Amino acid sequence: MATHCLARNAAKLDQKTTLRVLSYNIHHAEGIDGKLDVARIARVINDCQPDLVSLQEVDKLVERTKSIDQPSELARLTNMHVVFGANIELQSGHYGNAILSRFPVTHSENHLLPCLNDGEQRGVLEGSVQLPNNTSLRLFATHFDHRTNDAERQQSARAVQSLIKDSNDHPAILAGDLNDTLSSPTLNLLLEQWFRTSEEVQPTVPVTIPDRQIDFVLFRPAQRWKVVESRVLEEAIASDHRPILAVLELLPNAIDTP
Repeated sequence: MATHCLARNAAKLDQKTTLRVLSYNIHHAEGIDGKLDVARIARVINDCQPDLVSLQEVDKLVERTKSIDQPSELARLTNMHVVFGANIELQSGHYGNAILSRFPVTHSENHLLPCLNDGEQRGVLEGSVQLPNNTSLRLFATHFDHRTNDAERQQSARAVQSLIKDSNDHPAILAGDLNDTLSSPTLNLLLEQWFRTSEEVQPTVPVTIPDRQIDFVLFRPAQRWKVVESRVLEEAIASDHRPILAVLELLPNAIDTP
């Protein structure tokens, strides 16, 4: 059924350095059918052959999900490197974001985002990804607050901006569930420094008949990337969000050394 990522060669990229980037809120691997199935999430990931994956709502050793180490299990099933950022303690385990990478992640750091009015603690997981030919990029995986009041989301956007203020020329990707739409103040803040993979709205929720886009892959700086493709996957059962895939070309003159 799936075209497995195991067939891909992590040691090489094509001359144009094309990267397949997936963002997926996996709802702790519980589908809308009520079935808990980490292997099904892995099949969705493998099916689109990504190089980099930002995952949100990931459980690690949490009782509600049978105390499975979901980051490690997904890494095993996709044959990818993994790092995990724990944002909250939950039922004897932790809950947060994860990064899967075809390439080594040489450094990672989980940055806790502003938490207002007794909301759920959110975070942005940063990974330094080592590409072939001694090149690197920064990947940020995040999940913003979901409440109607957008004050925390705006503060989170500013916090993300502060992480890249001293690296204007270094290639970076921000991918995740921003819990806000393109017309929102939150996205307006982010788009001062980041760029969209599509000029069209690409709805990701609700999963059965999507009419809003709240999941995004963003990149910077603009002159260092070319968008090859951006699309929402036709997967409507494995989670309560649809995954979004961007194919990005890192331009030859954009390749930085670490």
